[in-house]
Amino acid sequence: MRIRAGWIAAVVACVSAGPASAQPNDDAARSDAAALIAAAKQGDAGAVGTLLQAGVDADAAEADGSTALLWAVHSDSYDAAQLLLEAGADPNGANDLGATPLWAAGENRNPRVTDLLLAAGADPNLALLAGETPVMVAARAGAADVVDRLAGAGADLERRGTRGQTALMWAAAQRHPAVVETLIAHGADLHAVSDVWSQWMGVPPHSRNNKEIPHGGNTALLFAVRAGDLESARLLVDAGADVDDADAWGVSAVTLAAHGGHNELLEFLLERGADPGAAAAGFAALHESAMRNDVRATRALLEAGADPDVRLETWTPTRRASRDLHFPPSFIGATPFWLAARFARAELMQLLAEHGADPRFVLEVEYVADGSMQWRTDRTTALMAALGMGGGRVRPWVPYTDDGTPESRTFAAVKLAVELGADVHAADPNGRTALDVAEELQFESVVHYLVEQGADEPAPR
Repeated sequence: MRIRAGWIAAVVACVSAGPASAQPNDDAARSDAAALIAAAKQGDAGAVGTLLQAGVDADAAEADGSTALLWAVHSDSYDAAQLLLEAGADPNGANDLGATPLWAAGENRNPRVTDLLLAAGADPNLALLAGETPVMVAARAGAADVVDRLAGAGADLERRGTRGQTALMWAAAQRHPAVVETLIAHGADLHAVSDVWSQWMGVPPHSRNNKEIPHGGNTALLFAVRAGDLESARLLVDAGADVDDADAWGVSAVTLAAHGGHNELLEFLLERGADPGAAAAGFAALHESAMRNDVRATRALLEAGADPDVRLETWTPTRRASRDLHFPPSFIGATPFWLAARFARAELMQLLAEHGADPRFVLEVEYVADGSMQWRTDRTTALMAALGMGGGRVRPWVPYTDDGTPESRTFAAVKLAVELGADVHAADPNGRTALDVAEELQFESVVHYLVEQGADEPAPR
């Protein structure tokens, strides 16, 4: 859509006629400005040129400070922007939020308009009130050529935006390896970390399950790993980023990769020497891969030297009614093998056992049971865990993809646990055994198998 010719003609006529009295005609000036801004919004270079020739102020702006030039750049009109600049428009005019024409050019990924503005004197370091600079928005948008021009014009690559994030962090978080490469070439700091703040978080139902957890402290590499961007991660590591980077909580790059299921990235980090057992946050990558039933990740970690019996040292928070993967308080102390058994993942149990995991491990933990608000003590073997005992009411975070049934999966896990030495007579603090639960679940194949292995048959009910 173009500005109607009749309106332009009327505005031009008014401007050409000049004021009707010695007093400025504010209404006419506002009308002139509105017409120019409307033309700029639509990228109508013809209308913009006509109005400028008639004497309309090139720096016409709306109430919030948005100038005709800002709107012309926002509409991606090189010609309209050029006309306004030639007529004297301020290349650094910003609105109330701090948005400048150069910021809009970066958002539009437009290197030609960026060159035009820089040649006219646009400052590449003017930022939004929130701190976002043109190079940040260009990095977020994936505009490597715009980033290159801004950096070459003196843009400060280490300026911080929201939460202390740099342009390199923005590029990595948005999976833009070409921008990452460009910023590295211009000397962006690979080791800069985002701001650190803390938040009280917890797990229902008891107030004891609350603690102050640090957030932030992320490097560009951690942002790339979280996003699953192998190409950007490779560029960063090749340039000198530390493969053992960890955030403020202590979650390492390897653990982040395992949590996200980014196996190629995980394998890359391990190949470059990352610590497979990093667990400063209280949980390791093996705990994550076990919860995800990720055989490939688990194998890679074990072959890199991860401890198959590493203990879970903490719970992790979760949002209300969410399906976030998290470790409940009832899992504290668990090993990867026990976690695999708890969700009847027989293949994963076998892999861990082959790499030295202790199949006879018994999880002993005290926690507040959901609903009852009563303290509960669990003592659970892997055999019992395979039947859903121990750990309270939890669900698998990764769906089962085989054609099996709950009973067939449980049977496979139970059989493996017994073959690896699990005690079929073991009981929890309430005296319940694996056989008791198998009967409650009406898993006849499991009941028969346990009886064959010497478990005491349950009393008639």
